[in-house]
Amino acid sequence: MVRRGPLQPGEKVQLTDRKGKKITIQLVEGEETQTERGVISHDAIIGGPEGMVVTTATSEGSVGSAAEAYRNNPRKPWKNTRRIGGWQYTVLRPRLMDFILSMPRGAQIMYPKDIAQVIETCDIRRGMNVLESGGGSGAMSLHLLDAVGEEGSLTTIEMRPEFARVCEANATVYFGGRPAWWNLLTGDFDSVAATLEAHVYDRIFLDMLDPWNRLEQAARVIAPGGVITCYVTTTTQMSRLVETFRNAGCWTEPEIGETLERGWKAQGLAVRPNHEMIGHTGFLVTARAMAPGVEALHKRQRGTKDTYTDIDDMSPQEQQSRLEELELRDISDRKLRKVLKDLDAQVENIPGTR
Repeated sequence: MVRRGPLQPGEKVQLTDRKGKKITIQLVEGEETQTERGVISHDAIIGGPEGMVVTTATSEGSVGSAAEAYRNNPRKPWKNTRRIGGWQYTVLRPRLMDFILSMPRGAQIMYPKDIAQVIETCDIRRGMNVLESGGGSGAMSLHLLDAVGEEGSLTTIEMRPEFARVCEANATVYFGGRPAWWNLLTGDFDSVAATLEAHVYDRIFLDMLDPWNRLEQAARVIAPGGVITCYVTTTTQMSRLVETFRNAGCWTEPEIGETLERGWKAQGLAVRPNHEMIGHTGFLVTARAMAPGVEALHKRQRGTKDTYTDIDDMSPQEQQSRLEELELRDISDRKLRKVLKDLDAQVENIPGTR
């Protein structure tokens, strides 16, 4: 839903000052918002155009001058002067990314960089039927609802009723009403998914602690050729999930990826990356569903390569005999002799080693 025209009561707007500091508020007739630098009247914004500039007014109880502020609080005079008006903010409707980062939330939300990657790798498009598990605070749900549109449908399964309420409220505020194409269900994934029709979902997204335990029901409800993407945060979760995909036989070879984000500063000739970046937040593991009864094709493991046996569980004799099979040494004898010859020559050139 695209909103244009004058700003209306009930809408959220983002206020940005010249230093880049942002405040997100919901417009309510007769209300005021207190900032560090004065008061903003909502009535001064309502009915105005997007992209306007609003100026703060002096807040009640603030002092009228810097000299008076110093007399009242000589140690920290700036505290009261900041409440003096005259500070300007640009008024714009928030982007979905801005809305999500500022909305009330209980559960930790996914970062926009990961959400965007889910939409791309899971190939979620308008008109699709999508199943989501783990609604949380609604960050991913809002993007899925926006991506499938009114022509599609989203079914969200959230285990905790209180999180479901947070998720539903955030979606209602963002869309200006509860989306009619959204089916929000509460309960554990397996129990709720067992009540859903088989092979009707084009895409599935799982954001939970143990997605590998949910693949059986996911395989039942997903359509042949459908895409499933799982979000996990640790390498142990990722490894277990990937092996479960492979062992199930009904999923294609899983793809694994993560996204790192780094902003840049560009001011005249001072062009450089920011000191901070958003590094690892989670792994995205994606696979596709095979047709019922068809075994997925997977890369064959080399006969001499064992990547599953833990060498610490072997006896010393077994460890010695398995070194080459485990490929812990991938250098030929000829190359090894040459390396040793070169090193012997270098050692002899060191005084006192002959």
